[in-house]
Amino acid sequence: MGKEESNTDDKQIKINKWDYLALKNTLDDAVKEVLITKYNHVEDFSLIDYRLLICTFAVLVAGFALGWDFFNPFPKSRFVLTVCVALYFITMGAITLYTTYMEKGIFAVTLERDESGFNPDVVWEASSYIKKHTGMYYLTMVRKDAVGVDVREREISKSVANYFDDEGTLCQDVVENEVTKMREAVLKLKKIE
Repeated sequence: MGKEESNTDDKQIKINKWDYLALKNTLDDAVKEVLITKYNHVEDFSLIDYRLLICTFAVLVAGFALGWDFFNPFPKSRFVLTVCVALYFITMGAITLYTTYMEKGIFAVTLERDESGFNPDVVWEASSYIKKHTGMYYLTMVRKDAVGVDVREREISKSVANYFDDEGTLCQDVVENEVTKMREAVLKLKKIE
């Protein structure tokens, strides 16, 4: 009996309830876990992979500039360093635009696979944010078909106090019920024109 109690204690997530970033990250992880475990979705990492690709290019540019300057000290490498610095700042601008307009706070992209294998995967995206000093957690779920023609979206906002108890322990069942309600509401919505 003692081992069963310790296993349930290990699964409980306890955080500092005054840390907004920890609140958001914990809730995001719980929502992603529900989508993956309860609904058997497969996580899609392509959104993160593109960001890593852009960052890898920036690191390669900086590494090339460092190597070029090592073998050709500064007066000779002035043009190459200037080009590399310009490319680096352009790449940092691209990563800023990508995270602002493409990722838009999306923390989970999952694929709902067709069991028969004939229909294409349905993409589910979950994004969230917490406004400082309000304690309101805004969660948005978007369902897209593979072609992108059928797009359905649902947003809720609730206080973080609904998801955590007084000690700062996450109530996983409350999160699971909320995600289930949102998912069912998204499935009942008509597509966005």
